[in-house]
Amino acid sequence: MKYQYHHIGIPVTEPRAGERYSPVMDMYTSGGEFPGRVQYHRFGPKCPLHRLIQTMPHIAYKVDDIDKAIRGKVILLEPYFPLKDFKVAIVEENGTVVEYIESSLSEEEIWDDSKHQDSVLYPEG
Repeated sequence: MKYQYHHIGIPVTEPRAGERYSPVMDMYTSGGEFPGRVQYHRFGPKCPLHRLIQTMPHIAYKVDDIDKAIRGKVILLEPYFPLKDFKVAIVEENGTVVEYIESSLSEEEIWDDSKHQDSVLYPEG
């Protein structure tokens, strides 16, 4: 299986410039620019995500087969499509939070917020 680095996610507690709010996850996300593609996530009190996702940094990899990538691992977030053509799952491996992404989208499409209109994460655009 090929693992391609995608981004790092870091939980934060203070508001940051350029945050985008997801009412579904009660979560604010910012960052993602080059170099390094570091995202920052700030979680609200009603966030349904696993506590490890909310409190530990994670690394994300693009993979060809997400089901194969997560097989036998501790699942923190079952596979789902937060954006069209963008499947995500989050696991715990050896004390580390790891996100796997399976997508046919280009990097430009993934990181372009204007392409995320009416998605699961951002239902109101």
